[in-house]
Order: sequence, then structure tokens, then C-alpha cells
Amino acid sequence: MSQVKNGDKVKVHYTGKLEDGTVFDSSREREPLEVTVGSGNLIPGFENAVIGMKVGEIRTITIEPEDAYGQWRKELTANVNKSEFPEGLEPSIGKQLQLKQNDGRFIDVIITEMEDDIVTLDANHPLAGKTLIFEIELMEVA
Repeated sequence: MSQVKNGDKVKVHYTGKLEDGTVFDSSREREPLEVTVGSGNLIPGFENAVIGMKVGEIRTITIEPEDAYGQWRKELTANVNKSEFPEGLEPSIGKQLQLKQNDGRFIDVIITEMEDDIVTLDANHPLAGKTLIFEIELMEVA
């Protein structure tokens, strides 16, 4: 039975948890994730964990922020006056928005704080700064 190597197309089932046991994502209730190893479509820690696995193998791995979504960065937050929001858009904590940048690309942000007329927008990935624990089961190697 061959082991996964860079360039292999694989199908995996996974469950991702935070250190407190909270499940943030799982493929168990849907089709397995299909991806080419080494394509850069996975966080580095997940991709590295799949390398060397055999079909049917299950691994539980812990991924530090540096090999996941990076550290949380203050410079990816901004305070905006509530009056700058489009008419009819009522900001609230937890609301997710897409902002158009000067170069035409969009960036996802979440409202994390509101104080008086100041709204804090955070463009960090929601899992930035978090240690992630994944259970990965290799289903298939193509």
C-alpha cells in the first residue's frame, strides 16, 4: 500500500477542533475533502500531516498557528466611524462584511467591537492565533 506524496490527489475526512474541544469544521456529514497534496490549497500543517499516510489510516495532529492561519495581527484591524457605513446597513458585533479595496479586490472582515460611534473591523482569519487539532482519515489516493 503506497503512502501519500506531493502531487497525489487525495480524499480525506477530517474533524477540526480547538484546544477546548469545540468542533469548528468537519467533513463527516458531507463528501470527503478532495485535494492535490502540495498545491497550496490546505494550511501547511494539515498538508504535511497527510504526507506519508496510507488509505484507511487515521491521524490526530496538533497544528500551531504558524502552520495554520498565522498569528492574530493587530494591524489587520481598523476602527471606522459608524457614519461611514452605507445607509440601511446596521453594524452589529459578529456581522461579517466584504469590503472592496482600492485595487478592486475584496477582503472579508468581521465586526468585533462597537463603542459609541466607533466600529472595529477585523480582517484576521477567524482561526488566526489558534492551535488547531485535526483528526484526519485518508479515504483514497488517486
